[in-house]
Amino acid sequence: MLYVLATNSARTSEVLCEYLRDRLAPGDEVHAINSHVGGDQTSSEAIRDGEGALDAVADAFEDVADATVTTHQFVRGNDPGTDVLAYAEEVNADELVIGIRKRSPTAKVVFGSVAQDLLLESNRPLRVVPRETV
Repeated sequence: MLYVLATNSARTSEVLCEYLRDRLAPGDEVHAINSHVGGDQTSSEAIRDGEGALDAVADAFEDVADATVTTHQFVRGNDPGTDVLAYAEEVNADELVIGIRKRSPTAKVVFGSVAQDLLLESNRPLRVVPRETV
């Protein structure tokens, strides 16, 4: 299986890796990606946080034998949802794995939601993992 994990923080990475750890089989591939629009819309802190998120994935699976982990941080002018979908298509992902958090209806409208975009636009299996326990 080839999994694409979309992450934006070390905490999200931890939760996604927890979910995926017991599901990995020999020969599986994990591609972790973090995406930012870039330019004035992306701070250096956001870039560092993205790097930390990707490092957390690499660290989580360093002791898993026979699993390949690849990380990518994209800063190429696309919104994150577009980058995730394009990358999943490029590598022919078997499954997308994303984290979600509880948000108010107003926050969803005002700030948008990458998870919502992926749910509506993806033609691949999508695993949604809650980022916090209720």
